Amino acid sequence: MTDPSASVRRRPGARFAAVAASLGLSLVLAACGGSTTPAPATDAGAPHAGGTLDLAFWPDNAAFNCVDPFQTYWIEHRTVIRNIADSLTDQDPKTGKIVPWLATKWKITKGGREYTFDLKQGVTFSDGTPFDAAAVKTAFDGNAALLKTLPTAYGGVYIAGYQGSTVVDSDTVTISFSRPNAAFLQATSTTNLAILAPATYAKTPQERCLGAVVGSGPFVLDSYKPNESLDLSKRSGYAWPSSLNAHTGEAYLDHVKVSYVAEDSVRVGNLTSGALDIAWPRNPFSPEQVAQLKAAGDTVVSRSLPGPSSALYPNTSAGRPLADLQVRQAVQKAIDRTTYASTIYGADYPVVEGPYDSTTPYADSTAAALAYDPDGAKALLDQAGWTVGADGYRVKDGKKLTLVDPITAESPGDVLLQDQLKQVGIDLQLAVTTAAERPAVITEGSYDLINSYYTRADPGVLQWILDADLAGSKALAANSQSPAVAAKVKALFQAGSEQTDETKRAATYKELQQYLIEQGVSFPVFERVQLVGLSPKVQGFRFTSEAFGSFYDVWLNG
Repeated sequence: MTDPSASVRRRPGARFAAVAASLGLSLVLAACGGSTTPAPATDAGAPHAGGTLDLAFWPDNAAFNCVDPFQTYWIEHRTVIRNIADSLTDQDPKTGKIVPWLATKWKITKGGREYTFDLKQGVTFSDGTPFDAAAVKTAFDGNAALLKTLPTAYGGVYIAGYQGSTVVDSDTVTISFSRPNAAFLQATSTTNLAILAPATYAKTPQERCLGAVVGSGPFVLDSYKPNESLDLSKRSGYAWPSSLNAHTGEAYLDHVKVSYVAEDSVRVGNLTSGALDIAWPRNPFSPEQVAQLKAAGDTVVSRSLPGPSSALYPNTSAGRPLADLQVRQAVQKAIDRTTYASTIYGADYPVVEGPYDSTTPYADSTAAALAYDPDGAKALLDQAGWTVGADGYRVKDGKKLTLVDPITAESPGDVLLQDQLKQVGIDLQLAVTTAAERPAVITEGSYDLINSYYTRADPGVLQWILDADLAGSKALAANSQSPAVAAKVKALFQAGSEQTDETKRAATYKELQQYLIEQGVSFPVFERVQLVGLSPKVQGFRFTSEAFGSFYDVWLNG
């Protein structure tokens, strides 16, 4: 692979100032179930059926060519999945409460090791097969079998300890675990555990990724051409939405057509010109783009993505600078998160307060421990033996205090963070690394800080990053903590997942979040917020609890 140091880019503070001066996105983020800006109320009249919704996503490159619920974590495709496949339960994005969907009620027994679901009758998959207890068993058994050949499938963390499913009768199924899994009920509301038709599980993982998936949702996946297009059509006879939707019966839209557009400016231009109905960016719109959208009569809605905040995770391997706790704590104090949020995204953008975004259940503010304290950072580096050199950077034993951060492309946020760390004498090198190179960089440990994230409205989601037994990258998980720290983190995750008393569970996750910050396992940088641009024609759009888009209630006015 290419040595990432060959692509290192350094930028002085003056370079950052020029970039930052052009930014200043201002968002109104209401505190309702975390940071959320809903679609504005209109007087468009009563909903009516018909029409095609045209939507543009950022391209799904080779790493994300997958629409199988259990295998994919890509946010854009999980939005697609939410509209073609239903789940046993749903989660209220305002309160986090779990409500019935394909399951009408449930019972948790044996201390969280057994979940028995009573199932809704009269539901069918789009291939005509019935949804029943046998179908649910096939789904969970099929996903568990997939883990034997693909242990890093993203849905795996949701069914940790899965033992099997028992068909009690046609409308009742019991799902059993070898140990308590308190997070499982919430997991049943996610796209990753959406229930597919039994025939789907006979397909290969690759076939499922490329579109051989059949759900019971309000839309049907008609075609999927990776990096080109994806088409949905209305499911005839659909009549089983959860109570969180505004209507019952079939979806209003006839079709949803998805295109993949790489350039943000093209996506925004297509929306303002009327060629698109929804522009879905990978990163927040720029201030100029927001102004452009508003001038055209479009609106911008937003919701913080539940799960980990946008954070950097350290390489604490022996010989790396961040193996020293004092250096990690210095980095924590050197990041000015308030300035980051306001400079990069605007004065009203929420400031990150911990390892989790604000829409994550049990998220607890660790803002005090994340306070900007450059003098404290300098004192810690002094204590660790790093002295200030002639160029302003710290040195020890003749070596500069350099931290390598593999990035896919330089952003103003990267440059700002680089500048902030420079103020305390840390040389942050931005090593431009391709997606294909990243796994080797992690495995080889040729980095010091690296970004990772996942979206789920439950704190157990961080296990996918930090628990080596469940993580998508076992090397990243192992590198991020010493064995002693990893053991305590794992114990806290396990206690949280097994604790069925809500008060005790909240206390466990509070302790976990404090420990991650104190030990420098997670360096939160900013709150991840999903923004979406809507044409004035689009009515009824809403975010799910996972900050994905629901098109079931959407209708077009004009």
